[in-house]
Amino acid sequence: MSLQKSQLQWVTRISLVLLAVAIVLLFINIQSAGPFAITGLLGLALGLRAHPFLKGFSFTILIFAAVVASLYYPTYFQQIGGFKLSKLIVPLLQIIMFGMGTSMSIKDFAGVIKMPKSVLVGIVCQFTIMPLVGFAIAYVFGFPPEIAAGVILIGSSPSGLASNVMSYLANANLALSVTLTAVATLMAPIMTPFLMKTLAGQLVPIDFWGMMWSIIKIVIIPIIAGLLFNYFFHGKVKWLDKAMPLVSMAGIAIIITIITAAGRDSLLEIGIALFFAAILHNLAGYALGYAACKAIRMPERDCRTIALEVGMQNGGLASGIALEMGKVATVGLAPAIFGPWMNISGSSLATWWRERPIKD
Repeated sequence: MSLQKSQLQWVTRISLVLLAVAIVLLFINIQSAGPFAITGLLGLALGLRAHPFLKGFSFTILIFAAVVASLYYPTYFQQIGGFKLSKLIVPLLQIIMFGMGTSMSIKDFAGVIKMPKSVLVGIVCQFTIMPLVGFAIAYVFGFPPEIAAGVILIGSSPSGLASNVMSYLANANLALSVTLTAVATLMAPIMTPFLMKTLAGQLVPIDFWGMMWSIIKIVIIPIIAGLLFNYFFHGKVKWLDKAMPLVSMAGIAIIITIITAAGRDSLLEIGIALFFAAILHNLAGYALGYAACKAIRMPERDCRTIALEVGMQNGGLASGIALEMGKVATVGLAPAIFGPWMNISGSSLATWWRERPIKD
């Protein structure tokens, strides 16, 4: 075991050297930096598994490696033979949402009755703060219409399972987190098209009913199937419980890679601005969600939970909607960029909060 840990530490050191070489080459010959960056990131993702504090970032770094690979070699991630890889996005999302359903039960919705005020505040914050902040950022940054619509789209999407994980790590109110995710997801077929029609209707054509059906098809039907599966087969298919998180992570990585490859040209043109927009949007969600709860004197544990729920959106759903709109290479770019960053910031904030116990 110690030898394995030692080997992983060496992998980390070698990976950091490769990344340093890649950074130098970026200023000399940007094309030659690709192999060093990809290999370095892959090695770092593996090496960090040996560090208890940092291993939570392993998946995010793996995503960055996939993004860099798709930027340098986009043709490999656009189609295989005559098959367009973008056709995999919706089926992968449906599998991920089915997995989300298998991890839930009808009891998760009981929180609406047990914590009505907290749920109401969380939902209101979710569907007001992030869409409006997204709209403001898109306007201030002056993004092209379809890129701006993507920023608004990620803000108009519900929270995802990642926020539940972060709430657990932050020692926040996990029951509230799960309830908020469930309720926001069920409201998404109405709220997301409504917000997009209202805030982004002048940027891109928005088919309200078409978007509603897309969300029902991508999210609601698979989650209901997962809930039914959990109800009838709970504990009987243990291998599925272990496999679904890995399948979900792999699915997210594939989706982000495909979208990055499809929108490579647009991303190279405005990538830095979009990355800063992601940081600003995400941090505003945490800060405003937390401040709103503090302003009405909610318990600290609930404040932390709602901050994470507001700041972290379901980027996969936003990507699927962008594909259904036929604009995955433009509208889908913001979800592809925002997703990895939300994992970094969310896990960092959760760790910081975990070190600061709540005095009840």
